[in-house]
Amino acid sequence: MNRPRSFHAAWLGLVSVAALTLGAAVASAQTETKPAETKPAAETPTPPAAATPAPPSTPTPATPATPAPPPAATETPATPPPPAAQAPAVPPAAKVQTADPFGEEITLEPKTAVILKGKAGWDNAFESLIEAFKSVTALLAKEGIKPNGNPMIVYTSTDDNGFTFQAEIPVPEAPKTLGKSMSMGTTPDGKALKFVHRGSYDNMDNTYEAITNHLDDKKLEAKDTFVEEYVTDPLTTAEDKLVINVYVPMK
Repeated sequence: MNRPRSFHAAWLGLVSVAALTLGAAVASAQTETKPAETKPAAETPTPPAAATPAPPSTPTPATPATPAPPPAATETPATPPPPAAQAPAVPPAAKVQTADPFGEEITLEPKTAVILKGKAGWDNAFESLIEAFKSVTALLAKEGIKPNGNPMIVYTSTDDNGFTFQAEIPVPEAPKTLGKSMSMGTTPDGKALKFVHRGSYDNMDNTYEAITNHLDDKKLEAKDTFVEEYVTDPLTTAEDKLVINVYVPMK
């Protein structure tokens, strides 16, 4: 039992002696040969490796787009030349107002007419003629007869104080009854000279003077009768708008 314990102590002693001897030796060696301190060489930094540039990338050419086939050519109609400037339409020539007949030779055709005899002075000549036309027109309206011709005045005699006349309105048939101073008869007929008066009845003197001069210049012989045909209705037309044909029966 004591033997392991003794061995252990001896072992410890040997270890202590060895340690001391080794420590002295080391100390002596360090004293005798102490090398000079050498500064460590400055570390030269290692230059970074030059970066090798990457080769430029070669762009891959884009695949060209396949052009779409052009649309089928549409035939463009040829542009017509601009129309020639049309000349403005020339308005038809205005109808020339022919001169009214003056001394034209004609032949009067007789017509059946209602006749009213009358007498008037020169001062109220036109008014007397209008009253005569009104009387005959009223009778025809009452009988339902429509005139088939223009009203007429036939001068049967004249003097300085006035004249006698017949107001005549052509009709297709005779009325059943006639008024005072009325009768049935016919309008003048035969060869005559035609003259035209336009305007007021008051200016009729100028027309008759021109007619007389025309007869004298032509050395024509006329009957002692003058006939006036009222082309415009004397009952409704303004006096200054009257149109009257004057007939001079010839011998």
